Amino acid sequence: MITRKEVADRAGVSVAVVSYVLNNRSIVKEETRQKVLAVINELGYRPNQTARSLKTRKTGQIAVLVHFVGNPFEGGLLLYIEKKAKLSNYSVFFHSFEPAREEELKNTLMGRVDGILLLGQTLSEESQAFYSLMELPIVSLMHPGVAMPSIPVVDVDWIAEMRRLIVHLREQGHEQIAFMTAGDPQDPIAHRLLAFREAMHHEGLKLPEPYILEGAGRFERAFEVLTTTLTQGFDFTAIVAANDLMAAGCLAACRESGILVPQQLAVAGCEDILMSSQVSPALTAICYPRMEVGLAATELLLSLINGENKKTPQLEGKLSVRASTVENSLNATSYSN
Repeated sequence: MITRKEVADRAGVSVAVVSYVLNNRSIVKEETRQKVLAVINELGYRPNQTARSLKTRKTGQIAVLVHFVGNPFEGGLLLYIEKKAKLSNYSVFFHSFEPAREEELKNTLMGRVDGILLLGQTLSEESQAFYSLMELPIVSLMHPGVAMPSIPVVDVDWIAEMRRLIVHLREQGHEQIAFMTAGDPQDPIAHRLLAFREAMHHEGLKLPEPYILEGAGRFERAFEVLTTTLTQGFDFTAIVAANDLMAAGCLAACRESGILVPQQLAVAGCEDILMSSQVSPALTAICYPRMEVGLAATELLLSLINGENKKTPQLEGKLSVRASTVENSLNATSYSN
């Protein structure tokens, strides 16, 4: 078993300095702290004593792993996460998540935070085991693309939300419905494609592979992909985008290609960010309850930090129907169960 002294010797510091780092003492220089953390990770020093020390000595800070700061959907979630954290006297440490740099992330977070909020990212099995061993609670806000059974998830029932949207589109005469996804199976919105498939099956509709377009989660890519598809010819009459940035890109592609929305192609999104009601035509979208989800996920994480056994909530969205799916629709109408 690796000892604290071995860590100290390898890092070229005293045993006391290693203890200071593990207990998040501010008297250690940042350069030294990073060197000690790197050695701890390299040697695999994970004694229970360290986990207990980290658990009893609170930092008053939680980490939120961000996927794409430029997405206003995530920005809205972060506002409510920070609001709830502040009410509980916690500060929030935002950090972009890159799968290729997960090992670095361990060193960055260890001893600095009391818990981690994911925005639907998928952690490697090694990282999950590491944070579990360090007794660092994790909550995922949104279902990850790849299931992580040990991590609680706060989200809406996406199958139910997709069914509600599909029923609406069928009422408008659409049964050949395409879906634009991010493409990466580990992307935080990848779960929405799985839910869409299931919802289509429930409604007795087919989703052929050519109807699944990959827009990388971004406006620009969605515009390029749908523009090419429209130019080559298409036989679906509606398209649902996994996020609203891609849905806006689809609207722009239709405008560029001379395709009338919704007469020739209906378009819908999955988040209902502010932009969705301001584009032309205004976008029909699943209205994701960002405030409720952000507050609930943060509350759950804080309860786990405090050793409480709080039930994981599941929240409900609604459907905002606008002109992108209903011809001559002037005002948004919201439907919920």
